[in-house]
Amino acid sequence: MILGCIGDDFTGSSDLANTLAKGGMRTVQFNGVPSIPADPAVEAGVVALKTRTIPAAVAVQQSLAALDWLRRQGCRQFLFKYCSTFDSTPAGNIGPVLDALSEALGAARAIVCPAFPATGRSIYQGHLFVNDRLLSESGMEKHPLTPMTDPDLRRWLALQTPQQIGHVAYGAVAKGPEAIADAIETAAATGARYLVVDAIRDEDLAAIGKAAAGDILLSGGSGIALGLPENFRRAGLIGSAGSEWMGAEGPSAALCGSCSTMSRRQIAEHRARFPAREADADSIVAGVAYSAEYAEWVIAEQSAGGPPLVYSSAEPNAVAMAQKRFGRERVAQAVEGFFAALARELVTRGVRRLVTAGGETSGAVVSALAIPSFEIGPEIDPGVPSLRAGDTGMTLALKSGNFGGPDFFAKAARVLAGDLGR
Repeated sequence: MILGCIGDDFTGSSDLANTLAKGGMRTVQFNGVPSIPADPAVEAGVVALKTRTIPAAVAVQQSLAALDWLRRQGCRQFLFKYCSTFDSTPAGNIGPVLDALSEALGAARAIVCPAFPATGRSIYQGHLFVNDRLLSESGMEKHPLTPMTDPDLRRWLALQTPQQIGHVAYGAVAKGPEAIADAIETAAATGARYLVVDAIRDEDLAAIGKAAAGDILLSGGSGIALGLPENFRRAGLIGSAGSEWMGAEGPSAALCGSCSTMSRRQIAEHRARFPAREADADSIVAGVAYSAEYAEWVIAEQSAGGPPLVYSSAEPNAVAMAQKRFGRERVAQAVEGFFAALARELVTRGVRRLVTAGGETSGAVVSALAIPSFEIGPEIDPGVPSLRAGDTGMTLALKSGNFGGPDFFAKAARVLAGDLGR
């Protein structure tokens, strides 16, 4: 294995694995830290964790365990992958995990670049934009677990780490890899450990990747990996990889626990054409939303032509009210537990194509199904690949909240069945 990656959630990890596979690397997503060595043919390993919103000390412990396993596989470079909207709180977990990884690797610096212009995320003057809005005006400021109220990545990261934060401005980035490398050296020479790097085009990310070819540790969204496969190819470490995608036959279902703006739009689009049923937070917390009942409903609605959708994705004000009544952690744990139990019920009843939306929901589902790893298939929408769950015969799609087009649920189900015409 050449490149070792650590993702802080399951959807983001599949996004990263998709980017690397498209770049021609033999890529496998491992769900949790494996207990056995990887196949020697794997060139890029992505260890998907569920550490975004857990206590920082636990996130650090799990991330270091993943790093230890990846180092034992022979990796030469490491990437810490977090959300392209930098989802975190003033206490972490991005800063504490970066501190632990850089200390363990002896890394004097690490790039910080969650940009991915293809999915609407760009960085300019150290500020993160979602499409044409600052992060703090994009809807992310109302996120139920990690409200992002400051778009300045330097200020936000400085709350999470005692290390000095530097900046590589777009003026240098626009000039290409050599100028970027010089700017990185200059910023690091001032004592900055973490360097926020501007990027407004996908081409910028490829140039940043080339400039950082010699760095042992990188961090960012999946976009920062765009230039890495070519680095390894130039060094003669990889060739070209590809595999034929085989879809799965059988019943399908879509599960959505994301409250993002795009997820709510996708729900509305799907509900207008296909079966959809809500499981509201009050019913879930009260224990009267029974997973077995919802699973039976999904199976009964299979003839509708699109995947039956079960969702718990209220407007931000409704989410805030539920959190006020029951507590933020209780609501989050109950919703994740409901979707985990529902996924198990669905698989028991023969569902073989499963679409999930939301990082926490996807992580709960994959953990509940105890899927050890994924083979990476064709991209469904930018940042969202199709996945094959080993020898189970199942295919899945794990979508971050704001990713995908309005018709994502139906489109994903078709690709998971092997229909690449979308």
